[in-house]
Amino acid sequence: MTSRSDSSRRWRRAQPRADEDPSHTNIEAVAKLERDSRRRKSGFDRVIDAVRAWAGSPLFIVLHVVWIAGWILINTRGPAFDPYPFSFLNMTVAVEAIVLSSFLLMAQDRMTKEADRRDHLNLQVNLLAEQELTAILNVVVAIAERAGIDVKNDLPEIERLSARTDVHKIAATLEREMEASKRGASSVESDPAS
Repeated sequence: MTSRSDSSRRWRRAQPRADEDPSHTNIEAVAKLERDSRRRKSGFDRVIDAVRAWAGSPLFIVLHVVWIAGWILINTRGPAFDPYPFSFLNMTVAVEAIVLSSFLLMAQDRMTKEADRRDHLNLQVNLLAEQELTAILNVVVAIAERAGIDVKNDLPEIERLSARTDVHKIAATLEREMEASKRGASSVESDPAS
C-alpha cells in the first residue's frame, strides 16, 4: 500500500513549479512533440516536404509561367525545336504533373497519419481530463454531503454529471445525428435518451 507521503511526493513532482507558467510548460511539451515528429522523418520524407514546399510557392508558379511562355515564344519566332502544337512541352508538363502529384499525395498521406496521431493523443487527453473532472466532482459532492449540504436535491443534474461518461454511446449518438443531418432530419429530437 502506498503511504500518504509517497503519494504526496508524487503529486508535487507532477505539478509545475510555482514560479513556472503552466502555459509555457504546455508550449514546451507541444514543441517537444513536434521536434520528435520531425526527428522520426526519413530522408525521403524530408525530400517530399521540400518538393511540396517548392511546388506550393509563388516562385514555382512564376517560373513555370516564364518557362512555358518562353518555350512558346522561342518555338513560334524562329527555328522551332518543338513546333506548334508543342508536343514535347505537353509531354514534359504531363510528366512533371504526374511526378508532382505523386509527391503531393505522399506528403498528404504522411500529414494525415500525423493528424490521426494527434487526434488520438487529443482524445486520450480529453478522456483523461473527463475522468479527472468526474472524480473531482464526486469528491466535491462527498465533501458537500459531509457538510450537510444536499447537493443532489439542489442540483438534480449532478447525478448525471458525476456518472462515468460512456464514450461509445456519445459516438453512436453523434454518428446518428450526422447521418440524420445528411438526410435533413434530426434524430436527437426523436430520441429522448440522447
